[in-house]
Amino acid sequence: MNYFAILIALVVILIVVVVVRAIRVVPQSRALVIERLGKFQSVMYAGLHVLIPFIDRVAARVDLREQVTSFPPQPVITADNVVVSIDSVIYYQVNDPMSATYEIADYIQAIEQLTVTTLRNVIGSLDLEQTLTSRDQINGQLRGVLDEATGKWGIRVNRVELKAIDPPPTIQQAMEQQLRAERDKRAAILQSEGVRQSQILRAEGEKQSAILQAEGMAQAEVTQAEGKAKAIATVFEAIHSGGPTSDLLAYEYLQMLPQLAQGESSKLWVIPTELTAALQSIAGGFSALAPGDEPQDQARP
Repeated sequence: MNYFAILIALVVILIVVVVVRAIRVVPQSRALVIERLGKFQSVMYAGLHVLIPFIDRVAARVDLREQVTSFPPQPVITADNVVVSIDSVIYYQVNDPMSATYEIADYIQAIEQLTVTTLRNVIGSLDLEQTLTSRDQINGQLRGVLDEATGKWGIRVNRVELKAIDPPPTIQQAMEQQLRAERDKRAAILQSEGVRQSQILRAEGEKQSAILQAEGMAQAEVTQAEGKAKAIATVFEAIHSGGPTSDLLAYEYLQMLPQLAQGESSKLWVIPTELTAALQSIAGGFSALAPGDEPQDQARP
């Protein structure tokens, strides 16, 4: 009776093991490579699948999602014999699980070695400055070479990125000194340009000020001359409208003589010829009046 119970237990355990080995549930974005008696049978994708126990087996489990692999820094020599250290990142995806399983033993290591050799070929044709400024070009060339080589492995390379390009410390110091010198040069140029512009603006301002002052002085002189001309014309018209006599003009000449003598720099007097005639007219007027006589104008009623 005990042997019968043990046999039943063994049968139940065998059935459970068979069921467990026969039923496979494949998650989403995963794939199972199935072999039957050591030979490739099929690829099982997401869903429920049934295997033949002890005949079919899972040869490989493949992740179909896009994956990212970062490779350690690699020393690469440029065209001008400068050793630079380059870190690279590969974005790839498995399209054919069977080829990724049977065409290559370790596709991660294969991609890494292919990346290193391609980097050396690409960087070897560029100098240091081109290497530092041509990342997009290098990424494009790497992606093209890797995608072509990994196509037969059932792998598609989506992107290749260079994380860092590190030249030797001595080259970095020289580049920093060069950049500092360039910045100092640009600063000196900008400062000299600013001084030059300031001087030009100052000279333009002084020129405009001188022009405006000259125009103002000229306008003032013109206005002053016009005023004097109008004053002379007014005096002339007033004199002529008043009907002056020769005696009055002679008297005005005599009134002006003291003013001519007041000048500190007056060393020589210029007496007009009309002054002699005026004096004679005045003398004649006084001599015509006898003592006690009155002028004719006052004797008239």
